[in-house]
Amino acid sequence: MKKKVLLGLVIVLLIGGGGLWQKRIDIMLAIVKFKAEREVPIGPNRQIEWQQGPTTASAVGEQTPPNIIVIVADDLGINDISAFGGGVANGRVQTPNIDSLATAGAMFNQSYAGAPICAASRAMIMTGRYPTRTGFEFTPLPSGMGPSVVKIANSGNHGLPPAFYNRDADMGGLSYEDKGLPGSEITIAEVLKERGYHTVHIGKWHLGRGPEFTPNAQGFDESLFMASGMHLPEDDPNVVNAKLDFDPIDKFEWAKMQYAASFNNSGDDRFKPAGYLSDYWTDESIKVIKANKNRPFFLYLAHWGVHTPLQATREDYEAVGDIKPHRLRVYAAMVRAMDRSVGRIVESLEAEGLSENTIILFTSDNGGAGYLGLPDINSPYRGWKITMFEGGIRVPMFIKWPAKIQPGVQVDAPINHIDIMPSLSAAADAILPEDLVVDGRNIMPWAFGEPAETLPHDTLFWQSGYYRVVRDGDWKLHVSERPKKDWLYNLAEDPTEQNNLAMSQPAVLARLKGLLDEHAASGRKPIYPYTLEAPVAVDKTLAEDFLPGDEYIYWPN
Repeated sequence: MKKKVLLGLVIVLLIGGGGLWQKRIDIMLAIVKFKAEREVPIGPNRQIEWQQGPTTASAVGEQTPPNIIVIVADDLGINDISAFGGGVANGRVQTPNIDSLATAGAMFNQSYAGAPICAASRAMIMTGRYPTRTGFEFTPLPSGMGPSVVKIANSGNHGLPPAFYNRDADMGGLSYEDKGLPGSEITIAEVLKERGYHTVHIGKWHLGRGPEFTPNAQGFDESLFMASGMHLPEDDPNVVNAKLDFDPIDKFEWAKMQYAASFNNSGDDRFKPAGYLSDYWTDESIKVIKANKNRPFFLYLAHWGVHTPLQATREDYEAVGDIKPHRLRVYAAMVRAMDRSVGRIVESLEAEGLSENTIILFTSDNGGAGYLGLPDINSPYRGWKITMFEGGIRVPMFIKWPAKIQPGVQVDAPINHIDIMPSLSAAADAILPEDLVVDGRNIMPWAFGEPAETLPHDTLFWQSGYYRVVRDGDWKLHVSERPKKDWLYNLAEDPTEQNNLAMSQPAVLARLKGLLDEHAASGRKPIYPYTLEAPVAVDKTLAEDFLPGDEYIYWPN
């Protein structure tokens, strides 16, 4: 019945309501929604039968590798974490449970995402390798997203330059399901599984859905998979929604996404989660912890919060208080749910007697998104998700391991998501293949507070098509072809990237461009081409008018 209503809506929009031209976006989104609801049926929630580990612990005195839990937030801004002195809504919403990981363990003060977009960062977390080695450079976009977002963006009056869609590259290449991290890549899950760990993925993946690319194909024994992207059904009595009329991505998500999960590669057998996603993933994570308390386990908990669509539980929405505007209040409530999840994981470990020898690593896949219309989420840094200014790539990185890491360790050395895989492998005494080239470094010695004469990295690279960035020492260079411009900063003196030195430091500019060229020349081409080019304002959210003279970059994806 609902499908017939949607089809009827499309017909009505085609023949009336002000004409086809004025209603073209509504028609397109109605069709997207109609197709999405026909793709795969979603059944009722079902109980997950997690594998049960040994009923008794190992013999006393036997050396036991640490349990490992990696918690990844989605699009969490660096200023959303109160450990850095901030917090949502000028500090009104604190994150005490996330903060406790920092105070009880190691806090990395210059931690970087592998990329300012989710999929490439997640691939680097899994492999410890740059996209120039894996070829996994661009985020896979669901069917119809590229042309829809470009059409919506170009129909607005925000003042930004136009977006571009490459139909030939999109339609003539790989499908969404087959745009994935190659199965030939060695993931941290595979390394730990070889070491004897039971490996579990819960939540977001975004590294491909074809047989070669799923979590189960990439080293995970079990996978509770986020099959779509609603945190709760739009009409759930316990949900508070915040739609962003100025954001093309948000409009597409509300039309395309559903409330659905799947288990162990059963992509065509989707079912409803049992609650708000952050809480549901946490409930299931606790079951995994209990099921595996007598054997070493690796749990990769990849949250969907605080990514759009902005949806919070009514309880969290009321708890954060009267915050304005509405979208900020909903966002703050989502951050509260994320913090609660971390607290419940820690409590579960303590209840099972596992806290001492369990590593918890917390990070975010990239910085906060400017398309939310929330100006302070990455403060004091410039830029957003989908830019490589510091606001797009500065992320929290906290590691707690009571057995080995003393409370309150502060690490100022720059590190990156590529360091997670080799670091956790080293902590587990796992052996990497001899022929595997890993770009990341083992940063556990820094977490242990051991004296170090060198930095983990002299140089770090970021790349998405023609937009490339290098940090060498304290120098950071952005090079873009659209617009054709260089931005050069000395981060020691200018950590918020205000003073562009590209004209006044030609020798440094030339040297860093040489590093970028060497990095690109040494790597492979992307597995698939970018299909859209989106303009992003560096200093304004999408809710603000873009004016002549405002800085922007194009993001090829």
